[in-house]
Amino acid sequence: MRTLLVSLREGRLQRTLSLATGLGAAVSGAEIYLEHDRASFGNRVMWWPVWLGPLGLGAGIAGWVDPRAARTVLPVVSAALVANGLQGAWLHVRGIAAKPGGWRMVRYNLELGPPLFAPLMVSGVGGLGLLAAVLRRELPGALRSER
Repeated sequence: MRTLLVSLREGRLQRTLSLATGLGAAVSGAEIYLEHDRASFGNRVMWWPVWLGPLGLGAGIAGWVDPRAARTVLPVVSAALVANGLQGAWLHVRGIAAKPGGWRMVRYNLELGPPLFAPLMVSGVGGLGLLAAVLRRELPGALRSER
């Protein structure tokens, strides 16, 4: 427990945040697939976050296993997640505006239109990966219980 606290205090969270990035990308990619499938993938761009989910999972696991991957592969995939989340937020804003009544019926269109804040979740997952890339590795023994 003491080693974990020292790792947290010294900003040694690279492995933990790498794995969190991978799991977050996988879960959000699966959720996005279900939501975009409900919309029949009406736009080809709807596939991009679905494809980035497994890439984020792979990069997160690679960053958890190998410090070099955490500094090379993980930030590239994480930057793609951030960019795609921002692009998705813009497209969802446009989608809400295109609904009948547009922004005049904002409450109705926010509830029944494309989710406004969901793409920003993908950007947040990517932000975790970018943060993991600049942090140091945990101290040995920080992730297992010490008795």
